[in-house]
Amino acid sequence: MFIFFFNTIGDIALSNLVNNLKSVTSRKLRQEFSDHLNSFYWKDVLWNGSYFVASCGGITISTRRQYIENQNKPNSDKP
Repeated sequence: MFIFFFNTIGDIALSNLVNNLKSVTSRKLRQEFSDHLNSFYWKDVLWNGSYFVASCGGITISTRRQYIENQNKPNSDKP
């Protein structure tokens, strides 16, 4: 799983941002690692068509980072 934080201007559609990111990374990865990837990916696409986008305004970056880092840790106050 990949998690990215973007600080965007309100008139940029997040769907366009995500699709552009997926297009560019797919092209660059296929250019640089074509020999290796060709043994795994035989289709014309690297990424699938799905993605998830959520906004999280009003909290600090350090709070977001702490939340992500603690997602896979068991909660010590639960029995």
